[in-house]
Amino acid sequence: MINTGKLAGLTVFITGASRGIGKAIALKVAKDGANVVVAAKTAEPHPKLPGTIYTACEEIEKAGGKGLACIVDVRDEQAVKKAVEEAVQKFGGIDIVINNASAISLTGTEDTEMKRYDLMHSVNTRGTFLVSKVCLPYLKKSSHAHILNLSPPLSMKPVWFKNHVAYTMAKYGMSMCVLGMHEEFRPFNIAVNGLWPRTAIATAAVEMLQGESATEISRKPEIMADSAYAILTQDPKSCTGNFFIDEHVLKNAGVTDLVQYACNPDNHDKLMPDFFVDENLEELSQVNWGVNNETSKGAEGAGQTGQIVQLFKKIESSISPDTVSKTQAIFAFNVTGDEAGKWFVDLKNGSGSCGKGEPTQKADATLTMDSKNFFSMFSGKLKPTTAYMSGKLKIEGNLQKALKLEKLMSSLKAKL
Repeated sequence: MINTGKLAGLTVFITGASRGIGKAIALKVAKDGANVVVAAKTAEPHPKLPGTIYTACEEIEKAGGKGLACIVDVRDEQAVKKAVEEAVQKFGGIDIVINNASAISLTGTEDTEMKRYDLMHSVNTRGTFLVSKVCLPYLKKSSHAHILNLSPPLSMKPVWFKNHVAYTMAKYGMSMCVLGMHEEFRPFNIAVNGLWPRTAIATAAVEMLQGESATEISRKPEIMADSAYAILTQDPKSCTGNFFIDEHVLKNAGVTDLVQYACNPDNHDKLMPDFFVDENLEELSQVNWGVNNETSKGAEGAGQTGQIVQLFKKIESSISPDTVSKTQAIFAFNVTGDEAGKWFVDLKNGSGSCGKGEPTQKADATLTMDSKNFFSMFSGKLKPTTAYMSGKLKIEGNLQKALKLEKLMSSLKAKL
């Protein structure tokens, strides 16, 4: 996606732009010569996540734009108003708003603490509404006004709610802002759209939640930045009220090479599908769960060969203090089918442990799966996210901790 200069001189207000997708969009519009307001909380370096509002602004200036760093917690009305006032004072107005800031907790109802519930709804839904509201008087004065929320298409399919209803509600709140505001703001020629990735995007937050191996089957944040640019350069009068998916935007814009966005080009056709995209369900329903003849035969004979027993022995030998310190979770496994039984992996206490039966402490996540698919998942033939989204894997408890198992699975591939 080549820069055209259409956004030169315009002021773009981006929440959560100190890193990840927000920063990638900031750098993309900066190449046009845009003014970029980096509205985020990270003024001091985070111990686990790179980047601050100041380092982001330095990169924006190098890319050709002008930056303004504002310490903003989108839950704080006064902080948002102050940042908007500073932006208007320095740049003369606001033309584009990117509501990117978001909080996530992939937990079921019983495991969602109310402080996490309040955080997600305050940042995602309320923060999006607040920033849009405060910027509205200035957007009305712009000749090229856009609001872009990084939120998913609205779908009432229970699969998107059942395992993390609190998070889904909070993200859909952002999407409902698109649904209502695009019609409300239409008389003022203000475009309001949503943008969401079809696959996982490799950000520091994703790596922290799901492990480093997740980046191997993810795309770079630049695919979202290029998609956002394609939307934001459109005439606001004719481009509003849409729930865009990144790769669809790029294909419609004439981009034919999507391999360039894969973190590992060798995996460009094996990418992890993202949540909330209905077309991913259709794709997942066509997965060949047999994987290959050798794996299938082995699974069918699991009762005789004791594959699951051997698997957990290999898991036990793979556990290390480093795995425990990075995972900090207890997993319970309900294996059904030929080798039905209950197992656990404790990656929270001491140097870790593994065995048959129930864990001595409450599991952070309980995974239920047929033994035929269980071995395939741990041997790297079946992605956990794919298994989960297609219903082959059921997860109760903390989903984001369950997804950290991917790292343990990666360490087992060479042994299985």
